[in-house]
Amino acid sequence: MTKNPTEKTVIAEAAPAQPQYSEQRKSRRAKIARPVRVRPSDPLVAHFEDLPVSVNASREGIYFVSRQKGYYKGMRVFVTFPFSSPHDPMNCEYVAEVVRVEELPNGKAGVAVHLKMSMNYSAASKV
Repeated sequence: MTKNPTEKTVIAEAAPAQPQYSEQRKSRRAKIARPVRVRPSDPLVAHFEDLPVSVNASREGIYFVSRQKGYYKGMRVFVTFPFSSPHDPMNCEYVAEVVRVEELPNGKAGVAVHLKMSMNYSAASKV
């Protein structure tokens, strides 16, 4: 059986699938499963406290999966990462912005947030 050279050419010229969003990450992601606390920062948005687990994180952002409804692109949130308990002095809280929401199976959503600024008094610096 001989191979058809035109088939090989067609396969070699096939373009790879393009992602649905543009890559804007400045630092590498690390697969890290740590508790996260997320709360809306806008007083006009109905209050909730979401306690998902991160899927991955970088210096400037976190991606997590949540069952919480109501996340939307551009939403401002308070993010505590990693989160252990409400009064733990080691908690680091950030002001963040939701940059991507992906619909996932079983009523879940993948949420990517960009960390804008640290809220800690001892480390009050931009991320």
